[in-house]
Amino acid sequence: MNVMKSHHVLLAGLALAMTDAAVAKTVLRVGYFPNVTHAQGIIGSHSTREGQGWFEQRLGPDVTIQWFAYNAGPSAMEAMFAGSIDLTYVGPNPSLNAYIRSRGDEVRVLSGAAEGGAALIVRADGRITKPADFKGRTIASPQFGNTQDVAARAWLKRQGFRVAITGGDVPVVPTANPDQLALFKQGRLDAVWTVEPWVSRLELEAGGRAFLEQNDAVTTILVASVAVLQRQPGLVAKFVAAHRELTAWINEHPDQAQARVRAGLTAEMRREMPAAIIANAWRRLRFTDQVAQKQFDALVSEAQSVGFLRDAIPLDRMFSQKP
Repeated sequence: MNVMKSHHVLLAGLALAMTDAAVAKTVLRVGYFPNVTHAQGIIGSHSTREGQGWFEQRLGPDVTIQWFAYNAGPSAMEAMFAGSIDLTYVGPNPSLNAYIRSRGDEVRVLSGAAEGGAALIVRADGRITKPADFKGRTIASPQFGNTQDVAARAWLKRQGFRVAITGGDVPVVPTANPDQLALFKQGRLDAVWTVEPWVSRLELEAGGRAFLEQNDAVTTILVASVAVLQRQPGLVAKFVAAHRELTAWINEHPDQAQARVRAGLTAEMRREMPAAIIANAWRRLRFTDQVAQKQFDALVSEAQSVGFLRDAIPLDRMFSQKP
């Protein structure tokens, strides 16, 4: 009797294990920022939230996508180094830093995502009307070493200012995007170098004025860890194909895309994102799945000019899309 009972228990356990294995799903962890410049990530994450995942529909029923929001690129790349995410939408400078830090062993560029959508916003009170007026003023950037932080420092140096990691003729103060808006409204910041929708919010909600716009700059790319390329190369290829399809859809259906981005940002921030903000941001952006190594070579030179990426290495492996 006990032998028979044990036999049935064993069979039941094996059947349960086989059932669990059959329904087990592959998890793909993807990072993005709650910015309009990350429209593909916003639409992807929000469609997952609503149970109609754009990427899930194209990757198949055995794949679960988990989305992780970050304020800026350095945080996302640290998460990738820690093994917490597999892919991420990110700015080019943090991905360059991660590639160089790992001697080319941990990061690969998969696709372009967006260009433009970044700007230097100043107060509209007339205190800053020309580059020389920035001396002694305080500029905020989203995070130390992120794409806009490097761009701000490099631009200031080209204007003849002494630029330092801290201090200098024009202090660049890393400040989270929501805090930038509040401090700008309070008059505690003279200027902000950031990305959409924060550029438009500074203009329309805080009375800021665009002093300089980066309409052609690479703003967002899609990168993967070498670990996930080694583990799931076919799955990553499917994600990239879905990303390219979504990028084309955004360009072909701008009104619908704006509505989806607006809904995603509203859900992410737990406050209504005005349609006027999204529309104002959209005019500065170009969504593209193209990106070239020569664009990154220029960014390396710019970063090195202000003390970043001093140990730069050849970038050929960064664009190989191979482990």
